[in-house]
Amino acid sequence: MIRVYSHPACARHHNPNSGVEAPERLAAALEGARRARSSGLDLDFLSPGPAPREALEAVHDRRYLDDLRALSEGGGGYLDGDTATNSHSWEAAALASGAAASAMEGALEGGTSSFALVRPPGHHAGANYAMGFCLLNHAAVAADHARSLGAGRIAILDWDVHHGNGTQDIFYERGDVLYLSVHRSPFYPGTGRLDEVGHGEGRGLTVNVPLPARSGADRYAAAFAGVLLPVLREFEPEVVIVSAGYDAHRDDPLGGMALDDTFFGEASAAIAALTQEIPGCAPPALVLEGGYDLKALAGCVETTIRGLDGGRTPRWKYRSEQAPAPVREAREVLAPFWESLRR
Repeated sequence: MIRVYSHPACARHHNPNSGVEAPERLAAALEGARRARSSGLDLDFLSPGPAPREALEAVHDRRYLDDLRALSEGGGGYLDGDTATNSHSWEAAALASGAAASAMEGALEGGTSSFALVRPPGHHAGANYAMGFCLLNHAAVAADHARSLGAGRIAILDWDVHHGNGTQDIFYERGDVLYLSVHRSPFYPGTGRLDEVGHGEGRGLTVNVPLPARSGADRYAAAFAGVLLPVLREFEPEVVIVSAGYDAHRDDPLGGMALDDTFFGEASAAIAALTQEIPGCAPPALVLEGGYDLKALAGCVETTIRGLDGGRTPRWKYRSEQAPAPVREAREVLAPFWESLRR
């Protein structure tokens, strides 16, 4: 069984600064999940409550939360060139964070893969700022909630086409959360360089694999096989949270990459299989990030769920002589921190 967490109020948020991060995205994502269920998969659709204030304050500054809520409840307003709110935005974002935390609980304590289908997205939101359509950082809220439940080693894997600068910032100096990202670079928001590896107790626990525009399944498979999966396996997390963005799809109006629906099913199958290999690791918990072509979004959610439900694990192998330069460079930079990248 796979648990799907969503709430209709997430469609009430409207960002007047964006024509693509639109309410219709929620319906498209849910359509993908329903298609997966109609094909015979066992899905349980659940409606979450909002993330409690203490869970939000574990990640975000109190004053930022107060200001964001007041702005929304006052009718809405503008936060940056891409990001604005209406009167429903606070409720939608708090419910989205609540769904992510519930999905993590479903994985960590319920023992089942879980997917939070929500909006607005979250991975660009930092401790005290909104950015890039994002108001609250749902994956970060879920990760810190996992820690409050006793998990000591938490991983966040971000496959959105944009680097999750907010998530990276929140955990950059933390020694208990591994953040991994494969993303387009150079590209918005301008972060996610190879040399961004963490600081202090978090040094080595930020893993970035920047790829050039128009990258397709061959480069992404090399990034997974050559960097992301070996590091995850070596880290031995107790739970893996996936920031599941679909704007690297070839039809996305923003992404400029060349993936198709099939790749995301392979990626989710690979992560699900890896969590089964790691002793004591829960099944994966996913939270929706970007993805702005509605047809592609529905298709990618469907294939992702199929992958979680025992989809065929891809036979990705890392071969240094065939690997694209960005993957070889990432391994070289990160090898001092990870034995698995020195082999």
